[in-house]
Amino acid sequence: MSDATAPKGLDLTHIAPTITCDDLAESLRFYTEILGFEVTERWERDGQLLGVSLRAGKSDLMLSQDDWKKGRERKKGVGIRFYCSTPQNIDELAAQIQARGGKLENEPTDQPWGARDFAIVDPDGFAISISSEM
Repeated sequence: MSDATAPKGLDLTHIAPTITCDDLAESLRFYTEILGFEVTERWERDGQLLGVSLRAGKSDLMLSQDDWKKGRERKKGVGIRFYCSTPQNIDELAAQIQARGGKLENEPTDQPWGARDFAIVDPDGFAISISSEM
């Protein structure tokens, strides 16, 4: 089989993860007021907010309210870290997030691979690393 006819692997142009929240309102405040995401869609049923779609730059993230069918003690965020890249100044961005009430897990740090990044954890334990573009 020639390279031209070989099956291609997955060719994504976009991915939008959805995370389930214990308290959707609290998570929504974190992502919008602390990190600066914008709400692009809201999903409601009978006047109750069930989920939102958020956007920051060209990236999307969706939040949904946990229905607790798998138990209220189910841990979230375990083993998950979102790696985010930005053209923004990392130190200025971290300072803005802290000024809005965000508590950094790691302060801005130069990494051996040439990036500078910091980390923060959302209300459900999802870790987020925000890095300068290399």
